[in-house]
Amino acid sequence: MASKGDKNCRLSSTLVRAALAEFIGTYILVVIGNGSVAQSQLTNGKQGDYFTINWGWALGCSLGILISAEASGGHLNPAVTLALAVAKDFPWKRLPVYWLAQYFGALVASGSVLGVYYEAILLGKRDGKFRINANSSEPEPGSAAIFANYPTPYSSVVTGLVEETLCTMIFMLIICVVTNAKYSKVPSFLQPLYIGFTLLAMGVAYGSNGGYALNPARDLAPRLVTYFGGWGPRVFSFRGYNWFWIFLVGPHVGALLGVGIFHAVFFLPEQRVVAFDRTDSQLPIVNYEYAMANVPDNKSNAFKITKQESHEEYVGCRVVTAM
Repeated sequence: MASKGDKNCRLSSTLVRAALAEFIGTYILVVIGNGSVAQSQLTNGKQGDYFTINWGWALGCSLGILISAEASGGHLNPAVTLALAVAKDFPWKRLPVYWLAQYFGALVASGSVLGVYYEAILLGKRDGKFRINANSSEPEPGSAAIFANYPTPYSSVVTGLVEETLCTMIFMLIICVVTNAKYSKVPSFLQPLYIGFTLLAMGVAYGSNGGYALNPARDLAPRLVTYFGGWGPRVFSFRGYNWFWIFLVGPHVGALLGVGIFHAVFFLPEQRVVAFDRTDSQLPIVNYEYAMANVPDNKSNAFKITKQESHEEYVGCRVVTAM
């Protein structure tokens, strides 16, 4: 029987592995997504357009989940992690670690894109400064739009917030449907594709008003890179500080609505008893103690653990959520 020290060490090592997976997965998501925007904008559409940008984010999402799902569940999104925690599908004590890894991954990815395309971005400087016009009547973020989301001249704050909340709600609802073994039974190897295609659908249908982040880390971290990279405070003061916050509030509200709709409308009470074994890879990563604490009766079949897993404090699953 493993000692308490061994168990704590195992928990620590698995959490570190999960954090690294979230960091790398989010890095893949943002470095491909922002890279597709950079290539399109800096070549004046000759080597990319809005549709290739949508595909860039979709593929980045799918590949990021594919890489990280085995170790962390592939959240890659603070709003997704929070929604799962609220729904009791993810332990709260892991949330700060996941958030830190996700934001840091997006930060490093944005820095990588800035470094790779820096020479091309320099051509956009005017009088030694990066071009960004914060005038609310004719907003023009210039190359800052490679990294974060900015509105078109006709877009209002209400439109931006509603669009971001709606898109994230749909995105989170599809994530819940795709990754829940009792509801849809989608094979784990197809889950990253379904989630990536959902992100593609959101981009094809929406996004022209002011972008579609659906992910606080994917907007705030790149915006910080532009803040320190030469664009300065205008990346936040654009439209009188009345735009950037949409991509912090909207995704969190939308994700909570999405997971709430799934549990209230689609996920029936009798489906809440979930069998868990090595073939069931659709559930979020959970902690064994956490899982047992949330089961009405420890003798029930809510979590069926194999003999090899039953002595461990940690239970790992392979796929789960996304961007």
